[in-house]
Amino acid sequence: MTMYAQESMKLLAGAAVLALLAACSSPQKAPAAADVAVSKNAVENAVQAGAAELAPDEITMAREKMLKANQALQAKDYKLARELAVQAEADAKLAQSKASSAKATAAASALDADLRALRQEVDRANQQ
Repeated sequence: MTMYAQESMKLLAGAAVLALLAACSSPQKAPAAADVAVSKNAVENAVQAGAAELAPDEITMAREKMLKANQALQAKDYKLARELAVQAEADAKLAQSKASSAKATAAASALDADLRALRQEVDRANQQ
């Protein structure tokens, strides 16, 4: 390799390192905005699943973090926006799970009550 080629390779490698460092240190608006949108969707899904009534503390925390994530996004604090959005999504998923669990428990209880009533009717019919 010629001396000129070696110098060119060094310059190219140096430029690549500088570009990589610049990319790492620059704010990443698009991923933060996407994370905020995902958290908003998760909160909406949790509300539709009944979280407002069945998991009010968790959905309140999710909403608060989502609001703060939006504020951080507008303030161009993309790192904080992403962190809060991820936390809001986790809180919303927990709220949705608690709501679904509460509904399933209620349905199971209702089914147990129906089965008890049916057994009582069968027992009465057999005694006659």
